[in-house]
Amino acid sequence: MIVMDMLYEAAIQLIQKRYPSGWGGAAAMRTSEGVVLTSVAPEVLNAATELCMEVGSILEAHKLQTSVTHSICVTRDDENSSFKVLTPCGICQERLLYWGRDVQVAVTHEENKVKYVSLQELQPFHWTHAYPEEEIFGK
Repeated sequence: MIVMDMLYEAAIQLIQKRYPSGWGGAAAMRTSEGVVLTSVAPEVLNAATELCMEVGSILEAHKLQTSVTHSICVTRDDENSSFKVLTPCGICQERLLYWGRDVQVAVTHEENKVKYVSLQELQPFHWTHAYPEEEIFGK
């Protein structure tokens, strides 16, 4: 199974397990070692404290001192709805950029097909281009 399909399936499996009915959403990420990390958005009482579905996997990658190579965020409206791929929000794009412009992220695409693009392709005019690569990424 290719990485893209593996991550999509991992996210769907987590949604079906964690949210058997109603709304559900999950993220899945692949590390440079080939490990798949999954996460969900925490349920909170105050909407101002909400976090994206990807945050748990991002934090896990930092904890493990590994790099993220691919990321996907999947949601569904209820248990009878089809799954949707969500392009990472701007904040999660910034969080994923820690691992460089080559991180592959799944994006919302026509006919809800799974499509990945690099952060470089998603953000061709990103603010970091104003600085030398080595200053931003330490390379």
